[in-house]
Formats: sequence, C-alpha cells, structure tokens
Amino acid sequence: MKLNLIKAVCVTWLTLGLCQVANAKDDNNLQPQTIFVAGDSTAAGYGKPDQQGWAGELEQFFDTSKTKVDNRARGGRSTRTFIAEGLWDALIKDVKPGDLVLIQFGHNDASPINDEKRARGTIGGIGEESQFIQNKLTGKDETVYSFGHYIRKMVADVKAKQATPVLLSLTARNLWKNGRIERGSGQYGYWMYQLAWELDTQYIDVSNLVADQLEMLGEAKTSEMFVKDYVHFNPQGAQLHAATIVSALKGMRPTLDKSYYSAKGKALESRDWTWLRLPVVADKTRRSVFMVGDSTVRNGAGDGANGQWGWGDFVGDYLNQKNVNLVNRAIGGLSSRTFMTAGHWQRALNMMQPGDIVLIQFGHNDAAALNDDSRARGTIRGIGQEYEIIDNMLTGKVETVYSYGGYLRKMIGQAKALGVIPIICSPVPRKTWQQDKPLIQRAENSYPQWANHVARQSGSHFIDLHNLISSKYDQLGPDAVDPLFGDKHTHTSKEGAKLTAQVVAEQLNYILGL
Repeated sequence: MKLNLIKAVCVTWLTLGLCQVANAKDDNNLQPQTIFVAGDSTAAGYGKPDQQGWAGELEQFFDTSKTKVDNRARGGRSTRTFIAEGLWDALIKDVKPGDLVLIQFGHNDASPINDEKRARGTIGGIGEESQFIQNKLTGKDETVYSFGHYIRKMVADVKAKQATPVLLSLTARNLWKNGRIERGSGQYGYWMYQLAWELDTQYIDVSNLVADQLEMLGEAKTSEMFVKDYVHFNPQGAQLHAATIVSALKGMRPTLDKSYYSAKGKALESRDWTWLRLPVVADKTRRSVFMVGDSTVRNGAGDGANGQWGWGDFVGDYLNQKNVNLVNRAIGGLSSRTFMTAGHWQRALNMMQPGDIVLIQFGHNDAAALNDDSRARGTIRGIGQEYEIIDNMLTGKVETVYSYGGYLRKMIGQAKALGVIPIICSPVPRKTWQQDKPLIQRAENSYPQWANHVARQSGSHFIDLHNLISSKYDQLGPDAVDPLFGDKHTHTSKEGAKLTAQVVAEQLNYILGL
C-alpha cells in the first residue's frame, strides 16, 4: 500500500476543533524503550510474500535509535494459550517501566475450548465464568476462563510493571456481503472496547479503521492483499494495518513523543480522536441506534469529566437494550460541517446497516465563525442552497462551506440511501432564562426551527428537543434546573443528561416502537 493512500484516509487534527483538547507537554509523552506486541498470526512477522503480520511492518515507523519493536505475537494462539504456554510470562519479564505493550487477540479465542487438535478457545464475553476440563490435547486438568479474564490479567501485569497497555480490536478479514466487508469477527472488538473502559486502557478500533480503507479500495483490490486465505494478508496488507495502528497511536493520551517516530512515521497524519474511545457496534445481529452530534450528546471522552455529560450516554437506561445496540459517535466541539469534513460522519455511516437508526443533533457549534485560525467550524445560517468558497485559515486548504440545512440534508440523503432511518433532533436548550419570567428563553428563526424544516422537507422523523426540554425546565424552575448543568449554561450534569435521555427514549418509543 502506498503511503499517500494511507495518508489520504487519515484526518488531520486541525480539522477536528475539539474544545476539550490540549496539547500534551513533551515531558508528559510516552517514551518507551520497547514497544511490545502480543497477539496471533495476524500480528506475527513471517516475512513471506503471501503472509505477513502487521507487527512485522511496525518498526519502520519508529526511530530505532530511541525505541525498538519487540514482536512476540505467535501464530495459532489465543489469549488462553498465549498465557498457558508461557509466552506471556516471557514477554512481561522483559517489560520495563515506560514501555508500551500492544495487545490484540480474538481470532483464535473463538475456537473449541477442548479438542485434540489445539484446545485453545476461551469462554465468550468478559464475565467471570469458568469451565473445568481435562484437556484432550495436553492430558492435564485445566480451568478455562473468559476472553475478558485473560485480557484483564495481561493489562494488570503490564500496569504492575509501570508500562502502558493498549488494547486493539481484530484485524480485518476478507469476507464481503453486498459490497461491505466484515468489521471484526464476532463480538471481540466490542469486548475489547468494554475492557478498555473498565480497565481505563487505551483502545484502537483496528477493525473499523481498516475496513473503512478496504471498502474504499473495493473487493478486487482488497483480495490482492489476502492471497493465502481470508484471514492472513501479505506485506501490503500488513503495511496498511501497521500504518493505521501507528496513526491511531499518535492520537492517544498521553501519546508517544514525536521524536520517537521515523520520517515515515512522522509522515502519517494522526487519528487524534483515539483518546475518545468512541463506541462500536456490540452485536451485529441486532438493530443499532447511532447518535451523531456535539458535546451535548457526548461530552469529551464520555467519562463525565468536569461533571459534564451528554444525553446520548444515558438513552440506554430508558430503552430495551436487548433489542438494539446503542452507538454514541457524537464528538464535542464539532458542527454539522466539521463532523463531516473531519470524516466522522462517514466513519459512523460505514458502521451502519439497513434498518438502523441515526439520531442527528447539531446547531450549537454551527453558529461559530465560518473562517478563523482557531476552529473554522461555522456554517452558513439557514437551510438554503447558498455556499461560500474560503481559504480555510485553520487547515490552509480551499473549502466550500454550505448552509446548516445543506449539511443536514446531505446526512439525511446518505443515510436513507443506505437504508438507515434518520431522525433529526433540534439542539437542546441552554440554561438561559427570560428576563421577566422564570421560563427558558426559546430560540426563534434559528437552528431548532431550521432542523424542523429540513426534517419536514426530507420526510424525516423529528424530535423537538429544544422545546420539549425547555418545557421540562420551565416546570422545574431555576432552583431545580441549576443542578442539571455541569457548567454555566450549556453542558448538562449526569442528572440533566438523564432527563434529556429519557425524553429522547420516549420519543423513540413513540416514533418507532423501540
């Protein structure tokens, strides 16, 4: 894979404009003596024309005078057998404080738990279930645990060495259906995501990041990388996977010191949203409800920092989650325009399937400046067809900027073309009271009305959160509403986010019967 193609699918940090982000000081960045890799054959370095694991291509992206890559991945291993055979103990013995340990398993964990061939499977999920067996392969008694149990041990061991663990979802497999490639085998990517949150560990969604690129290439060109079988790729495929992982590493917090990259590594543009740990689809057999928007939907990393939460984090409390996946892909600081130009809309759309639902709420940040050297995120007011060509002061690129309604229409059209049901939400109200009475000040001839108009234009469902939540605040009064906010007037606290989430869930039940 040519480097310029890999770079083309990476998005620069400048276009994100996340209000929560601050550049880490160099002395706070990671400076590992060694970058270790634990995994299976998709990471192991074979160096064959028809098979090469991604970690075999990793070293070229780093300055080997400052850090080395120690690839301990071994073909055919699961989390269980990697530990049982002593491979993990040998790795962790060599880990030093400050080192980085990349952990990627799952392909082989789905194998049988007990057979005479490999006996390598683990119990699915991240629970604490266990199963006692007499291992048919080794002839020894063994207690087998869940996938999550083994990953927890690995993460705990790395942290005990004062090193940094990073959990990775599976590599892509060359399996296609209706023009779409598989996005991870089973639920291992979601389980890794859950464990990353539970263990406060960095997470790289390799499955979706690589799948996005392979779908751009198409099935025929992708097959040229998978010449041995549908699981293992050649050096070209390994290069694509490795570059994707390095681009994501550059977006962690804390991140690797810039000086630790080689010229080739420095040339890769950073996927600076890695630290956000954006959700992935839990169960591909179920319908999904996606959410896209700004910080009022998902604030920062979605961890309640500064006491601020978005409503999208709590919709599941009021819906039957056994029926649907909830995937909150909203990102703070973005407008309808920058959510699209930074590629976040396309990445979310790529994860959707026909019959899924996407809630779309923008407006707060669309009112910002159209062009400046700070965020350059504003859209043209209204829902017209006008546009403006600018020399973007932030990105240094020429850009055509459209109206708020223009961006919403594009999202709606693309969702419907995929068979996804769009639901437009008006932006939630700010805590701004009218001067002469204890009522929330309503916006007029502005984003709530424009969102409604675009929904009616396109025949889409509409949830008027602006007025529904304003009415709730009116009933509660200023004293009761104050604790519902985590800042002066824009971002809700956990209780405030839950109030809005309940209203959203009620509307979803009314509209679609979820």
